[in-house]
Amino acid sequence: MWLGNIIYEDREIADERLELKAEADRLIYLGPNLSLRRCTVVIRVPSSRLLLSPMRLIDCTIEVKQELKNKSWTCAALKGCRFKGRMVGCDFGPWPGNATGWEQGAVEDCDFSEARLDQCRFHGCDMRTVRLPQWPCFTILDPIGHGRELTSVEWPGSFIPVILEGPYKDVPSTVAVTYYAPAEAKRAGTTEAELKAAIERFDFIVR
Repeated sequence: MWLGNIIYEDREIADERLELKAEADRLIYLGPNLSLRRCTVVIRVPSSRLLLSPMRLIDCTIEVKQELKNKSWTCAALKGCRFKGRMVGCDFGPWPGNATGWEQGAVEDCDFSEARLDQCRFHGCDMRTVRLPQWPCFTILDPIGHGRELTSVEWPGSFIPVILEGPYKDVPSTVAVTYYAPAEAKRAGTTEAELKAAIERFDFIVR
């Protein structure tokens, strides 16, 4: 611990429960060189106070107790882990050049079925080993590979399933993206029913 911050680094922890909470002016560091096995990690801090470095989580349960926004897990090697809770704009798996240690990122045999994911991306991993949340969440598999199909039809409201050109085009390493339909419908100015009808046209969209 340094200046009141909570730091988990350079160690292996097994079969423990980690409650990640701290006072408003304190930070929590996970990594570097941290290995957690069969642990329950309970996150009770906002994204701005949680700093992730290269680490390995094996057969762990991660419980997000308050919405976690725009947090990159791309330097974390996740194997056999289960995620619960609300996450928005989070990234999982190796995203080349995104952050130091990205090459250590991985997602394998993980279960997100009890999580609420919105605008969350998966990079460079085999999605066949990943359990995804069901409707009202939906996941577009290989959005870039299916780009022509996705852009050849009309979508309700302002929803754009993939961007193939320009400065805001999708990151090449993206293998899947998950949305939360109620939030996306509100952003796009449409309804959940219209959104559901649109995605049902494609067998590579998991719902």
